[in-house]
Amino acid sequence: MTDRDDDHAALAAACASGAGLCTIVGIDGSFSRRLGSQLAVMRSGDIVGSLADGCLEKQLAADLAGCDRPTVKRYGKGSSKIDFRLPCGGGLDILLDPQPDAAMCRAAIEKLDAREEASLPLPINERLPVRHYIPRLRVRAFGEDPELAVLQDLARASNIVFERYDRSALSLGREPDLPPADLWTAHILLFHDHEWEASILRQALAGPSFYIGAQGGAKAREGRIERLASDGVGSEDLARVRGPVGVIPSSRTPRSLALSILSEIVGAYERLHPHA
Repeated sequence: MTDRDDDHAALAAACASGAGLCTIVGIDGSFSRRLGSQLAVMRSGDIVGSLADGCLEKQLAADLAGCDRPTVKRYGKGSSKIDFRLPCGGGLDILLDPQPDAAMCRAAIEKLDAREEASLPLPINERLPVRHYIPRLRVRAFGEDPELAVLQDLARASNIVFERYDRSALSLGREPDLPPADLWTAHILLFHDHEWEASILRQALAGPSFYIGAQGGAKAREGRIERLASDGVGSEDLARVRGPVGVIPSSRTPRSLALSILSEIVGAYERLHPHA
């Protein structure tokens, strides 16, 4: 099995014979996971995914073993299980499905692997009748080391799909020879020589990418916008180009810049989630 986004791991595991699937279909109060979060319990007893600190997972595995059909159980506040409480003090409604439709799970995974949105109908509950999924975050990064190398290391350590394009893969003034990007792809430019930017940005702006950014100070940002405007890029697209980039003002090291940029990208991607 290929590496999976945390949001897709349980769905992929549920394709296996004998696997059960647990899905949060209701949240009352505060909780550390989103609506629709899932974990799978394998025939071996192994758990794929996480919903809390381990105690809930063990309880779900035990409860799932006693189910012969899909059922929604209450955990935490308002639950009849008086000996089990959630540390946050809230309440969860969790759908326990001992036999999820493996074919439907596989179809959803295939769509996600093809970088398409996917969905999985959920049985016997009205609060979340369909669980929706979006493809993994992909980062297309263009530029120079050391910034590019550090960003690559952090992104891959975070299990983010990362595409690296340094000068050896590019031609000055020409758009990169790349397949079109989708909504779930971020573009970040990390050049010291900003003459490399215009053609890359024009290509990025031609697609629906949710994040397009380029490093550089105020003078570099002004020059960037002027070059794009002179190339005929309209005001709405010009506004899509982020600069300065990142959540840390004036990062002064490659590592702090990479952390700052990646935090901003991940935050923007999380807002795309259908169950955010």
